[in-house]
Amino acid sequence: MAGIYIHIPFCKQACHYCDFHFSTSFKYKDELLQALIKEIRLQKSYLDSETIETIYFGGGTPSLLSADEINLLTGTITGLHTVSANAEITLEANPDDMDKAKLQSLLQTDINRLSIGIQSFFDDDLQWMNRVHRANEAEASIKRAQDTGFENITADLIYGYPLLSSEKWKYNLDKIFELGIPHISSYSMTVEPQTALATFIKKKKQAAMDDQQSAEQFILLMDAMQTHDFEHYEISNFCKPGHYSRHNSNYWKGVKYLGIGPSAHSYNGETRQWNVANNAKYIQALETGNIPAETELLTETDRLNEYIMTSLRTIWGLDLNKLNSIAAGSANQLSIAARSFFDNGWIEQKDDIIYLTQPGKLYADHIASDLFF
Repeated sequence: MAGIYIHIPFCKQACHYCDFHFSTSFKYKDELLQALIKEIRLQKSYLDSETIETIYFGGGTPSLLSADEINLLTGTITGLHTVSANAEITLEANPDDMDKAKLQSLLQTDINRLSIGIQSFFDDDLQWMNRVHRANEAEASIKRAQDTGFENITADLIYGYPLLSSEKWKYNLDKIFELGIPHISSYSMTVEPQTALATFIKKKKQAAMDDQQSAEQFILLMDAMQTHDFEHYEISNFCKPGHYSRHNSNYWKGVKYLGIGPSAHSYNGETRQWNVANNAKYIQALETGNIPAETELLTETDRLNEYIMTSLRTIWGLDLNKLNSIAAGSANQLSIAARSFFDNGWIEQKDDIIYLTQPGKLYADHIASDLFF
């Protein structure tokens, strides 16, 4: 099985914290769509005829696409690949795009899962982030989607930024529970270089993020999700039983995937490649029949470290047998390196699987990097 990711690099405006590749100019949208189709065709053999189990429209803002444009892209994929009859096909969506007419039109596509970028149910927070939508649209978009017939919905929330008190954070979570959404992705606000937020902080127009606040709100998040019977199946992801994001879960499990579009990444188990993060250069390359990508051959050490990083973040844990299948003897080396984390209760082992404990989830990246080969 394998997955396909399609990057739609357009947004109405730039969120202050975002460092994904996008453009606020739609001038070359039609040309870019044609380039996406050409890349899908040129990349036909990348996944080695594996059945496609998931398709994910990310961005950017994929909900800016019309139903006809979505159908053009999915139709190209189904014409070239074997797509599972029960494939998960996700569209990332902004609340302001999800009016009744839009949702009705999506019923005429293969989209069966919506990922709605809520971020907060408070207008002052959304304005601080420079989001397009407002709080009333956030709640209304979810209700409209449910009324239209979309039950498989995930919502994004952000925590750990100066405006977000614990009381507001609890309100955001309670609102999600009240709306009956089966999946939540929640991220701590991070300050990425080259973003507006980083510039504001550097110029002292904005306070830096508070690590202690972020940790406290992450703990509050984990406790609230557990109370409402959500499974914490990846550091930033929670779901009701059976509602895992199949696409993202496959990333963490090392399943092959093909990334289409400017800045999109691909992985086939042996190599990783990434497309140029420039719309004009991407379009120009595809017009001449070239894929504008760089490729990296993954070494044994690369594969070990990638498995450590991704597996430890999940409910499925790090399988020492799989580690040894990548490099003989590596499981014993890792167990020795991990002794201090066992001793302080950050990780635990059941049979041959190592898991993060709840306290350990606060230090996931630190633990993984210390265990790298």
